[in-house]
Amino acid sequence: MISLEGEWKLQLDMGKQGLLLPYSDVITLPGTTSHARKGPMNEEVLVSALTDEYRFEGHAWYSKEIVIPEELAGTTCYLYLERTRLTTLWLDGQEVGSRNSLNTAHIYELTGKLRAGTQTLTIRVDNTDYPTKGGHLTSPDTQTNWNGITGRIELQFYSESYLSGIWLEPDLSARSVRITATLEGTADGTFAVSASSFNSLTPHSVPEREFTISPGEFTIDYQLDMDALLWSETAPNLYNISLVLKDREGETVDRNEQVFGLSEFKTDGDKFTINGEKTFLRGKHDGLIFPLTGYAPTDVEEWLRILGISKSYGINHYRFHTCCPPEAAFTAADMLGIYMEPELPFWGTITEPTDEGHNQAEQDYLVSEGYAILQAFGNHPSFVMMSLGNELWGSRTKIDSILRDYKAFDDRHLYTQGSNNHQWVPEVLEHEDFFCGVRFSRERLFRGSYAMCDAPLGHVQTDLPGTMKDYDDQIVPPELQNENSVDAEAGGTIQIQYGTEAKTVQLGGTSGEWIPKIPVISHEIGQYATYPNYEEIGKYNGPLQAENFKIFRERLESNGLGHLAAQYFESSGQLAVACYKEELEAAFRSRRLAGFQLLDLQDFSGQGTALVGILDAFMDSKGMITPEEWRTFCSDAVLMARFPKYNYVAGERFSASVELSWFRSGTPGTLELHWELTAPGGILAEGTAEADVPAGTNYIDICQLAIDLPAVGSMTQAALNLKIAGTDIRKSYDLWIYPEKSGAGLGGIRVFEELSDEAFVLLEQGENVLLMPKPESLHNAVEGFYSTDFWCYPMFRSISESMNKPVPVGTMGLLIDNSHPVFRDFPCEQHSTYPWWSIIQNSKSIILDGTSREWSPIVQTIDNFERNHKLGFLFECRVGAGKLLVCALDAGKAGETPEGKQFLSSLAGYMTSKEFKPQVEASRAELLQLIQ
Repeated sequence: MISLEGEWKLQLDMGKQGLLLPYSDVITLPGTTSHARKGPMNEEVLVSALTDEYRFEGHAWYSKEIVIPEELAGTTCYLYLERTRLTTLWLDGQEVGSRNSLNTAHIYELTGKLRAGTQTLTIRVDNTDYPTKGGHLTSPDTQTNWNGITGRIELQFYSESYLSGIWLEPDLSARSVRITATLEGTADGTFAVSASSFNSLTPHSVPEREFTISPGEFTIDYQLDMDALLWSETAPNLYNISLVLKDREGETVDRNEQVFGLSEFKTDGDKFTINGEKTFLRGKHDGLIFPLTGYAPTDVEEWLRILGISKSYGINHYRFHTCCPPEAAFTAADMLGIYMEPELPFWGTITEPTDEGHNQAEQDYLVSEGYAILQAFGNHPSFVMMSLGNELWGSRTKIDSILRDYKAFDDRHLYTQGSNNHQWVPEVLEHEDFFCGVRFSRERLFRGSYAMCDAPLGHVQTDLPGTMKDYDDQIVPPELQNENSVDAEAGGTIQIQYGTEAKTVQLGGTSGEWIPKIPVISHEIGQYATYPNYEEIGKYNGPLQAENFKIFRERLESNGLGHLAAQYFESSGQLAVACYKEELEAAFRSRRLAGFQLLDLQDFSGQGTALVGILDAFMDSKGMITPEEWRTFCSDAVLMARFPKYNYVAGERFSASVELSWFRSGTPGTLELHWELTAPGGILAEGTAEADVPAGTNYIDICQLAIDLPAVGSMTQAALNLKIAGTDIRKSYDLWIYPEKSGAGLGGIRVFEELSDEAFVLLEQGENVLLMPKPESLHNAVEGFYSTDFWCYPMFRSISESMNKPVPVGTMGLLIDNSHPVFRDFPCEQHSTYPWWSIIQNSKSIILDGTSREWSPIVQTIDNFERNHKLGFLFECRVGAGKLLVCALDAGKAGETPEGKQFLSSLAGYMTSKEFKPQVEASRAELLQLIQ
C-alpha cells in the first residue's frame, strides 16, 4: 500500500468549464474544500441550519504526482478513495473511469496502467447532479454538501494470487464461521485460517487450520469450538481472524486480517433476540452531524468517543437517517456493542415503470447503493439491520421486491421497508423483518408526541401527566385480538408532511386495522425542543458557523428579552427532560413494543434548527441531566411505578404497581425492592417487597403499593424512591400533596373577567384587583400548552400553514420567579412541573411585547426563537392608587383540581398580604392595548 495522503494540487471549477492549468492552489487530503477554507467566502447566511463559511459546489480538480517503485510496476493495483462524491479519474491525462457511490469507497483498477517512475493522478470531484438527492449524506441540514475526499486515499498492490470479496457468515449453533472468498490468479493455493479473541475479558484462541483451494470462488467452514466467545451489546467479544494464502512452496503470498463477532441477531415474535436472548432496542437517530468538520469522521477513535457517549446514556442502537456512516463507525460499534442500522439515501416515492414521473435510473442507483453497503460493511457484527429509506411512499410491491432481493443476496441482517413508510396507511410487507413507524391508523398511535400538521397529538402533549400509559392496546387492540382484521378503503389522496414541506400523495390500495406479527419500533420519538444556548456559539470554530444562533439571539435582544436567554435555556431544558422521561417510560411499559429510535439524544442542526437533544450538536452535555439519571429511564433494566397522577390531597390513597423491564443477560431468581416516600421532614412511608422471577422473563410485576398519604399543613413535595437491592437499578418520582382545605380560594378578592370601568374605578380608589379574563376571550394572547414545542416552531408553522391546518402553539414551558411572595403557599421550581399542568392547560399568556424590561412577568411563558414574544401568564402592576394582578386563567376549570385550588388560594393570600407591592406602573391605555 502507498498512502496518497498529503498535499495535492487544487483547482476549483464552479462553472464546470474544465481544468484550467496551471493549478492555482494546493490542499491537504484527506479533507474537504470547506474545511480547508478554499474558495470564496460564502455570503449567504442560513437561518434554518448552520452556515458553511466556504461552501463550494461544482467541479474540484485534485492532482498529485505518484512515484511507482520498479518492483510494483505491472502488478495488480487499485486506487482506493474511502469516501467522496462523484469522481472521475485520469492517469497521465488519460481518463480511467468514473464512480458515484455516496456510501462506499471509490475503487479504480490501475493494473497494467502503471509504470516505474513518476506519473500523475488527477481526480475530479463533483458535488452536484447526484443520481439521487442523497438524504443526510449531502444535506445542509446535517453534514453539508461538501466537496473533497475523506478517509483513506491509497494505492493498493497485490501479488499474482490474492483473496478478494471475503464474506464472513457466523453460525451460532455450530460455533463456526463460514468464509466465502475468491482466489484471484491462476494457481492453486493453501488457505490457512486462525483466530484469536480481543476486546474481551476472557482470552480465547483457535488453532490454525489449512484448506486447499483453487482459483475462483470458494467456501470453507472454520470451527471456533464450543467455548467460542459470543458478541452482544453486553459482551462485545471480537476475534481477529487471520486469513493467509500460501503458494505451492508454502510461501505466504497474501495475508488478510478480518474482525469477526460470533453472534445471531434475529426476531422472535414481537421482539429482537441477540444470541437467543431477547433484547429491547434503545435507539437514536443519527444524521452524521459533525459541526467542527462538516463531514463524518473516518477514524475509529472519534467514533469510539461518540458512540461511547451514547452508550453512557443507555443507547444500544443507532439508526442512520438516509445515510450510511464510514467503516470506522461500524468498527467502533463492534467494539462497544451497538446495533447499527444504515439506511439508503432516499426520502421520496418508489414508483413503477408505468407511473408518472418514474425515474428508473435513480431507482437502479439506490438499489446498487444497497448492495454496495452490504458488500462493504456486511462482515461487521454490529451491522444487524438495514432500511430502504425514510418515510417512503409509492409502490409497496416494488419496495417489497427490493427487500426480497436484498434478503436473497445477504441474509445476515434484518430488513425493513423503511422508516415510517406510508405514514397514515402503513402495512407490513411480506419480506420485511421488522416494522418502524408511528401509528397503525389515525387513532392507533405508539409515540408520545406529534406535529400539529400530523395530529392527533400524542399523550405527552395532551393527557393528564401520569405513568399509566403504554402502547400495547394500540399495537394489538382488544377488539382485534381474535386476529380478524377489518379492511378499510384507503384510496384517493392525502396531504402529508414530506421532509420540510407538505405534499399530496396517493394512498393507493387498501389498508385497515391489522395486527403486526413482527417486531415494532417506534420511529423518531421525542422531539422536545429546548431554547438555544447562546454560549454554544463560541464552540463553532470549524467550517460551520452558528449564524442561525446569532440571528435568534439578535431577535431576542431586539424584543428586550436578551437578559433571559440563559434562564430560557435552562427552564425549557428541564421541561424537555421531564417529557422525555414520560415518553421513554411509556415505551418501556409497552410489552408488545420491540424498541424505539429517539430523535434525538443530540441537537439537530438543520430543518429550522431543531434543538431537541439533551446533548448539543457536539455530543456535549447541556447540563440538564446526568447520564446516570437518564439511565434510570433508558437502560437494559428500567424500574417503574404505574400511577394515574402526580397531585394528591392529604389523606388520599396513593396506589401504584411497581414493575421492571428487564433485558439484561440472564434472569435473577428473585428481586428485592426497597421503596420509600420522603418529604423535607423525613420518611413518610417505606417498605420492601420480594418477587420471584421466572427464567427468561422480560417484564416483572414486583408489587402493589398502597400508601395513605399523611395530613399536611401546606403544599408538600414528596419523592417516591424505588431501588432493587444489590443493583444500580433505581427510580424516583416527584409527587405533590395538598392540605385537605386549601384556604378560601378567591373569597374576598375583587375578581374581574375584563378591564371594565368598574375595575378602573376601584383601582383609582386604591383597591386591589385580580383580573382573570376568560382565556377564550383573549386575542392578544397565546394558548396555554404545557409540553414544550415539537421539533422546532418555524418548520412546522410553515408546514401547517401550507396544509391549511392549525399552527403549533410553539411555546417551551414556563420561566417562574419562584422566590416571589405570590408563591408562599404554592412553592415551585423556576421551570414547569406537574402542579402547573391543569393550570396552564386552562390558560393563555398575554403578549406583552413593547413593555419595559422592568415589567417582568412573575410567570412567563417561554416563546420560541422565531416569534420571541414576551408572554405573561401571571404579572402585576400599579394602576393609579390601586394594585392589579393579571392571570388569564379559567379559574372554574383549574379550581376543580387540588393544585388549581392551591394556586388560587396562594394568589388570594398574596393579594391580601402586605407583600403585594407591584413595582411597575401601567396606565389605563397601556393595559387596554395589551389585554384585548
